[in-house]
Amino acid sequence: MSLMLDVLSGFLLLSGSVLLIISGFGLLRFPDFYSRIQAAGMTDTLCMILIMLGLMLQADSLEVGAKILFTLVFLFFTAPAASHALTKTARQSKLRPWQSDKGGESSKS
Repeated sequence: MSLMLDVLSGFLLLSGSVLLIISGFGLLRFPDFYSRIQAAGMTDTLCMILIMLGLMLQADSLEVGAKILFTLVFLFFTAPAASHALTKTARQSKLRPWQSDKGGESSKS
């Protein structure tokens, strides 16, 4: 049973870490704020869930698992709200989305 928990925990931790690295590349590659906030906002919640579940499986006691669970619930609600607040502030500051210089390949909304 312990080996199965270790394998599942390792899979969850590795999946969350790989997704987090992919998100980091999205932050570097995308051209504007709105694209970058989407790359970060969409993946950070899933990364956090995967990593926290992997850590919960490795917890030694119920108390540690409960603390990780409470942290997971807190982050689950605050991370998307933070992304929304950043995007709303950028929109109110009249930060315009990126547009391509080429004709026909515009990202207008």
